Amino acid sequence: MTVVLIVEDNPRNLKLVRDLLEHAGHATLEAVTAEDGLTLAREHGPDLVLMDVQLPGMDGVEALARLRADPATQRIPVVAVTAFAMEDERARFAAAGFDGYLEKPISVREFPGQVAELLRQSARA
Repeated sequence: MTVVLIVEDNPRNLKLVRDLLEHAGHATLEAVTAEDGLTLAREHGPDLVLMDVQLPGMDGVEALARLRADPATQRIPVVAVTAFAMEDERARFAAAGFDGYLEKPISVREFPGQVAELLRQSARA
């Protein structure tokens, strides 16, 4: 069973993502701050991190930099999850080192397949 760490400060978004992932057969870990997400990533080594970019305190881009700087977490694939839809924002997230990008609001129908594809891609890398 794959483990997906969800770092999301909005309770409704967190619940939706968690429910969809669990329905698709994944185990989940949840954090509402980047700091808690970093701790969970170090402790559990999830197969994938879904990182909200706009978080209180430390944002998702800074959290990604810290994950990449830590030998224990540097290889975990991290996907930006954000409402930013502009092409230059996608380029900024790719340049920051995110392994993928999912746009909010997520599509309930497409999301499980998107996550499955991200996991397949990370397994090949």
